[in-house]
Amino acid sequence: MTNFTIITEFLFMEFANIRELQVLHAIFFLLIYLATIMGNFLTITAVVTDSHLHAPMYFFLSNLSLLDICYISVTLPKFIVNTLMGIQSISLLGCNTQIFFFLFFGSTEFAFLMTMSYDRFVAICHPLHYGVIMTPARCLGAAVGSWLMGIVYSALHTGNMFRLPFSGSNVIHQFFCDIPQILKVAASNVYNTEYLLLAISSCFLLLCFIFLIISYARIFSNVLKIPSVEGRYKALSTCSPHLIVLLLFLLSAIIAVLGPTSEESSIQSLLIAMAYTVLPPFMNPIIYSLRNKKIKVVLIRIIKMALFLRKDVSNPKKIKKIRKGGWEVE
Repeated sequence: MTNFTIITEFLFMEFANIRELQVLHAIFFLLIYLATIMGNFLTITAVVTDSHLHAPMYFFLSNLSLLDICYISVTLPKFIVNTLMGIQSISLLGCNTQIFFFLFFGSTEFAFLMTMSYDRFVAICHPLHYGVIMTPARCLGAAVGSWLMGIVYSALHTGNMFRLPFSGSNVIHQFFCDIPQILKVAASNVYNTEYLLLAISSCFLLLCFIFLIISYARIFSNVLKIPSVEGRYKALSTCSPHLIVLLLFLLSAIIAVLGPTSEESSIQSLLIAMAYTVLPPFMNPIIYSLRNKKIKVVLIRIIKMALFLRKDVSNPKKIKKIRKGGWEVE
């Protein structure tokens, strides 16, 4: 009779045996996490506080930045705390929760990227009808629909994966509950159902990809018809950041799905995991702030205001506000 052990917790494998190197990893990831949170938070602040950015594209962008904050917060803080405290385990419920929110935020982000693609398609190919098509009510409906789609998609996958007990090795050769690693110890019924769900999802993604190709083919075709060079540049500057972010997301998704399932903890497997867990939310605010002139201007103004207020706090007697809105030096 074969041994059958039901798994009640999972163990993360360490990527380094030297304690100093483990702390160095934790500090490195902490810096990346803080930079990601700050970059996306500044983007949200820029959209909320500046009336010139109260448009559909920037409304979707603020949702995307919020999703990036949530997405990276699912995996990275847990890894940082575990590394600093020397903890390697995660409960079955904790793993369930991590996978649910990982899939939820990831699939919702994809839905928003598709919505933003349609927004750019309407803005460039049907500019005269943009205000009629992209109304506030429709934008809100698209946002709510994207969040609900993420919940349903995540619930289907997570509910299937955790509906039966796990058996076998409880070691995960990653710094978070990686889905391929979990499926290795799942029951055969769960394994088969999950791949059926993935096959259906892949067909849906293929349709979305065809839609993207057709949309951007028409976008670039319309852009090339613009007579002035300045007009072409302006049109491209509004859609190029989104296209770069979309390609980055699709590339990371391909790496996540088609990448090899590691049998041991290594720097290579860590870098592969970082490509789809850390890189997209870290790069998105950088891409938008560098490629979008309006956001760049607002972000510079916010940073200058923050630095100016900091100087005021450190020198309370230096500047005094007067009635007419000017400034008087004491």
